[in-house]
Amino acid sequence: MEHLIELRRRLMWSIGGFFVAFLFCFFFAKQLFNLLVIPFKWATQWAGLDPHKVELIYTAPQEFFFTQVKLAMFGGMVIAFPLIATQIYKFIAPGLYKNERNAFLPFLIASPILFLMGASLVYFFFTPMVMWFFLAMQQAGTDDQVQISLLPKVSEYLSLIMTLIFSFGLVFQLPVVTSLMTRVGMLSSEALVEKRKWAIVIAFVVAAILTPPDPISQIGLAVPTILLYEVSIWSARLIERSKERERLAREKREAAEAAAEKAADASST
Repeated sequence: MEHLIELRRRLMWSIGGFFVAFLFCFFFAKQLFNLLVIPFKWATQWAGLDPHKVELIYTAPQEFFFTQVKLAMFGGMVIAFPLIATQIYKFIAPGLYKNERNAFLPFLIASPILFLMGASLVYFFFTPMVMWFFLAMQQAGTDDQVQISLLPKVSEYLSLIMTLIFSFGLVFQLPVVTSLMTRVGMLSSEALVEKRKWAIVIAFVVAAILTPPDPISQIGLAVPTILLYEVSIWSARLIERSKERERLAREKREAAEAAAEKAADASST
């Protein structure tokens, strides 16, 4: 019953934090959406167009409202994630040893930082690149061809940028996941090196599934994934060396304690 009460308390804090963050983001939903449109403006500049004439449309009366709700939910989850992660840690921390808590805490801090790094990469580089790729497909109207212009819907543009942010943020968690698995003994640096070829293939497959069907975003997700895989190998080696040093220090300490006990027994005899 005590565990259930503690779980209820942590859930209430998490849900309450998300609800407050949701209301905050919904209140500023239009400003946040205009902020997300800035990469589109950069893409229009790269395409040689006027960024002040960027236009998005919605074709259903309720479309923009539900777009704001989705944006508020996404923003609320991002803002409330540190609080939610802290509540999860506080719930499981009493069941961990001190060294396990000390080992888990850095990963709890690194996870949101890596997610923000992936989201920043999407915002400042890959979204403008993807939109520039799509803008390049426009066709000017002449006597021989019709005019084809890009007029993205607000819901589709939000879905595109949310998909990219989620995909890159998820992929950037790779070092955290592999490091945790290495620390608990489920994975080793040698196994990661042996599976490198398969990891490269899987990276391109996952990129093709998670990103829009254009080569820029797919390659743009696959290449950082491969680089993060190499970072994971390096991190796993550091953890293995640290564990080896801890093992040697523990054996040395146990040997010293055994020698001290043996000397004490000999003196008493």
